[in-house]
Parts: sequence; structure tokens; C-alpha cells
Amino acid sequence: MTPLPTSMFAIVQTHHGYSGKATGPSIQNASDWLAETEMPVPEPGAGQVLIRLRASSVNPSDLHFIKGEYGQPRVKGSPAGFEGCGDVVATGAGAEGLQGQRVAFMATHSGAWAEYALTDAQMCIPLRPDISDDDGSAQIVNPMTAMAMVDLARQAGDAFIVSAATSQLGKLMCSLGRDLGLKPIAIVRRAETVAALKELGAHEVLVTSDPDMLQKFSALSKELKPRVFLDAVADQISEQIFCAMPNGARWVCYGKLSPELPKLTQTGQLIFMGKKIEGFWLTQWMTATPREDVVRVVAEVQARFADGRWKTDVSEKLTLKNVMSGLVDALQKSDGKVIITP
Repeated sequence: MTPLPTSMFAIVQTHHGYSGKATGPSIQNASDWLAETEMPVPEPGAGQVLIRLRASSVNPSDLHFIKGEYGQPRVKGSPAGFEGCGDVVATGAGAEGLQGQRVAFMATHSGAWAEYALTDAQMCIPLRPDISDDDGSAQIVNPMTAMAMVDLARQAGDAFIVSAATSQLGKLMCSLGRDLGLKPIAIVRRAETVAALKELGAHEVLVTSDPDMLQKFSALSKELKPRVFLDAVADQISEQIFCAMPNGARWVCYGKLSPELPKLTQTGQLIFMGKKIEGFWLTQWMTATPREDVVRVVAEVQARFADGRWKTDVSEKLTLKNVMSGLVDALQKSDGKVIITP
């Protein structure tokens, strides 16, 4: 076995803790939040694995995190990046069964934007050989969230609402909803995406720039009675959509793409119409859900990628050494994932 190097190249965070702000998942200059460095290769402890990176996908949650706007604090000097795909090259006690396997992973100890990542064995998913590295690098955050949230939605009826529907996650939820015989109502910013989303599985597509959008949604709400709103934007339009939903509606926020802080204009609906505003965080879902259900969802996700029902749309690939210079421009390209490779 080839010995592991003692040092690695990594993109690390330059701030610590929380920012106390909510400015959205966008950056103008990578050097405001990140830096290049050479650092020691971490060593796995009990229940941990060391992974040699093949690819890492960039998610909005990564940008929230490096800006101090996520649900866990930053660690200055620690590699950024939540999600990736790679080969297990070293294991701690109790994790030996993963040695040598190619896995999708969530980085829990040392981030994925580095040549090597350290994580807990329970946050790894062995990948089928017919899953590409690109798909493997985006196998957890979006697909698992899509499966979990659409399952939540279908318990409340046939129709549900998806905002930011042209995102990778939005497209997964529209296609999954169609496959399950549901009626996804997609909310988008650009009219030119309507036809593609309908082909993908959206029952209806509404464009936020349409001055009649809220009237159209109100009519749809009366007809289809969607009671779950899966929202990644959380702006004032989101609040207006929620207010136009029927009794018992649930506004499920799983992201904050908009820096706007919406005002609640009809709080009486929470009392008299039994409406709820809640959040969804995949980390909590994975730890709270029975293991057999998580295994079932994992198998279904991989099957969908293997047979082509789902795929990862890639807008650009960057090597680790091009992240600082190229990340901001790459993120400007819409409707696809930025993939980071060694």
C-alpha cells in the first residue's frame, strides 16, 4: 500500500463562528471568506474515515456556512465544503469495513474542499459502480432532501409547491413528484424555464416576474389545494404564496436564497386556519429517521441516478487550485452545479 502524504492542499475558512447576518448564498470575492493553504493530512479516530477526494459539489449551504449564516459555526483554518465523493484510504477503529471503498460523504470533521477529507463513517454511502463521480459528489444534500421533503408533501395531498424550481434540488423534486403521481407547482424567476420544467414533471409553473402570478396561484390553490410549500427562497413572495394557501398549509423552509427578510402580514392564519411555518434540515432528518428508512432512501436515490431518471447538471468544474480565482464567476452560471476536483 502506498503511504499517505503528510500534508495536503486545501481551501480553508478565514473566519470563526457565526456572523449574525443573513445576506444569502452569494459571494463577490472568494478571498473575503477563504484562503489556500498546505496543512497536515488529518488522521481518523474511532468511527472515522479519511477520504481521498474525487469530486465535491458546491451547494448554497456551503456559501451560507463560510459566511457564518449556517446552523453550525465556522472553524477558522478548517477546510470548507460539506459534500463530496472519494475513496476511503484510512479508517479508525470500528470503520474498517469502508476501507478502499468509493463513497459519497458529508464532511463532519475536515471539509471536502481539500485533497483529503475526514468524516464519520456513518456519514458515508458506498457508491454503486455505475454512479459517476459527478453524481456521487452530489448524492446526499440534494437527492436525500428531495426524497425526504416530497415524502413529507405527499402525506398532505396530491399537490405541493416548490420554489427555486430550476435549482438542482427543485428539478429533482419536480421529477420525483411526477413519478409518484403528484402535482408539483413550480415557482421560478425566468419565463424561459417554464417549458423545460413542465417536461421534467411540474404540473404548473408560475413566474415571479409575472404581475398576475399571485392571482394565478390563488386560483390554482383553490383548485388543487396544495398544503405543503417547499421553499428555498424565503422572501416576501414566499409569504404571499403561503397566505394564499388553504387551511392547514405548511410553509417548510429549507434554504434562504433571498437576503430579503419577509414580514408576516396575516398572522391570524396561524391561529384560525391552522397554518404552520417550519424548517427542514437534512442533518436532523438523517439522525432522527430510523436507519432502515435511511437505507431505503439511499438505495432509491442511487437507483434513480444509475438508470438516468436523475442526473447532476454540471455548469462548471474547478480544480482545488482554481477555486480562489474561479469560484465567483463559476457560481454566476445558472441551473447547474459547480464541481471541485483535486
